Amino acid sequence: MFKLIASDMDGTLLDENSRVPPETYELIEALREHGVHFAASSGRRYDRLCEFFAPVVDKMDFVAANGAQVYAEGVEVDREVYSHLAVRKLARTVKMFPNMHLALFDRTKSFLLDDEDKFVREIDKDLPNAERIWGLPDPHVNIIKASIICDDGNVMDNAYVLQRELGDLFSFAPSGNAWIDAMQPGVSKASGIAQLMEHYGVERDEVMAFGDSMNDYEIIRFVGTGCAMENARPALKAVADRVVGRNRDHAVQQELRRVLESLA
Repeated sequence: MFKLIASDMDGTLLDENSRVPPETYELIEALREHGVHFAASSGRRYDRLCEFFAPVVDKMDFVAANGAQVYAEGVEVDREVYSHLAVRKLARTVKMFPNMHLALFDRTKSFLLDDEDKFVREIDKDLPNAERIWGLPDPHVNIIKASIICDDGNVMDNAYVLQRELGDLFSFAPSGNAWIDAMQPGVSKASGIAQLMEHYGVERDEVMAFGDSMNDYEIIRFVGTGCAMENARPALKAVADRVVGRNRDHAVQQELRRVLESLA
């Protein structure tokens, strides 16, 4: 029996209009009544996820900012911040390539290290409270996420270049059509789920997860039942335990219903 279910947002739980299908809230409540915890596992920050799940925010858990923010039962159980030195090296490297532009995120702001027109609002990179800056934030600013937009759209080649340059400091995962997430070593959606598992005393074979992009790779490999969307990246589908339907057809919600039917 599953005791913890985690789902990515964009391209996975959300529909084709980046909205939460209304039946999702009832499903989350029903799972909770049966002792199954549900967690949103996303590159989006915690504050933005709370807006999506306002009707059930107190009935679920969150692995936000690609594992940098973890909330269980409304309590922050982990927050991972970037090394200022690592951020400096990242900014210096990105500046070498005119087709790449860096965005940094703290708990509430988005810091853009280039003209705002260089950045495209796409999926979880909606850049809330954007602020154009000409130098890095002070060391006391807790950066919890870093992403690079590629204006040539060639995220795979650019991710490879960044990995070669800075692989000792970051892991680089394509996210969407133009963005690359720069993730801290050892911090991912999987590390966040591991903390929820420890909090609730859940084993890996009792966990199911859904995802569609490469920043879901670690969690799909880590949990007992990793489910890739039909619209997922080919590499993710190759390593998943199961491939389900498309987000536009509310495939995650269909799977949640199946879990509930098995518990009836």
